[in-house]
Amino acid sequence: MILQTNLQHVTSADQFQKILTENSNVMICCGRMGPMCIPVYQTMKKIEGEYDHVALYDFLFDHPDAHLIKNLPECAGFMGLPFTVYYKNGEVTAATTGMQNEGQIRQVLDAQFGG
Repeated sequence: MILQTNLQHVTSADQFQKILTENSNVMICCGRMGPMCIPVYQTMKKIEGEYDHVALYDFLFDHPDAHLIKNLPECAGFMGLPFTVYYKNGEVTAATTGMQNEGQIRQVLDAQFGG
């Protein structure tokens, strides 16, 4: 089960762990193909070349292994999709919920990982 985006996909718990182990900077957007999530995926695809020091992935919210995102303490109060989580050296450094525009996404990426 994967999202129909042009992004790299998280497809299993094992791959999730491998991504965090092999990349210092990671952004994972966990959502569905809906109106709040699609603009985030589009922005990620648009800016991925500018942030080649950050691994950008999507993760289907309804995937059985999505509990790895949904059950994070940083996501405990989240009510809207997508859940977007930023990792540095395998640790959560930021998390956002709901639709984010390009400026908001860039702001978090720059704050967490530099421009």
